[in-house]
Amino acid sequence: MPTLTRLILVLAILAGLVYAGMVALVTFVHPRQTEMTIRIPSEKLNPKPDQKK
Repeated sequence: MPTLTRLILVLAILAGLVYAGMVALVTFVHPRQTEMTIRIPSEKLNPKPDQKK
């Protein structure tokens, strides 16, 4: 039984560390918002119809 208790304690500590890491990321890392422009060629927007012979 002490081995099971030790295993559960280690797993709980690891889960707490992962949770603390996620909280730290949310708190300290701020995303930068920038405007993004992507040019799409007109051939992709208005494809030419296939001409079959």
